[in-house]
Amino acid sequence: MARRAVDPGEVREAVAAVRSWLDDDAQRPARAELAAAVRLSLRTLEQIAPGNSVEVRVPPFAAVQCVTGPRHTRGTPPNVVETDPRTWLLLATGRLGWADAVEQGRLTASGSRSDVSQWLPLVRVDGS
Repeated sequence: MARRAVDPGEVREAVAAVRSWLDDDAQRPARAELAAAVRLSLRTLEQIAPGNSVEVRVPPFAAVQCVTGPRHTRGTPPNVVETDPRTWLLLATGRLGWADAVEQGRLTASGSRSDVSQWLPLVRVDGS
């Protein structure tokens, strides 16, 4: 069963709700707000880069499969991106570049297809 398409306005609203945390790490949002921003932005990636060859993980909130290519069905996928929620949202809003995140050790990307930077940023919010 296919998921409902992500509403861009809903994504912008969810990310805008955590914008102060993206500006200042000390301004941690409520867990529900953070979960919504991460999940909706990941679903946006899943929608604009459909496929099953890369798994993008942002624990503890969500993981999606995206990018066309060989489908992975068992065990650890060969193409995995994993990062924390704040780094993911900084990438998703264009406040942090992919190469910088990799260089700083803020995300891990394994496999030949794991670079999803061509689809970033996913969302712009006022002040981004």
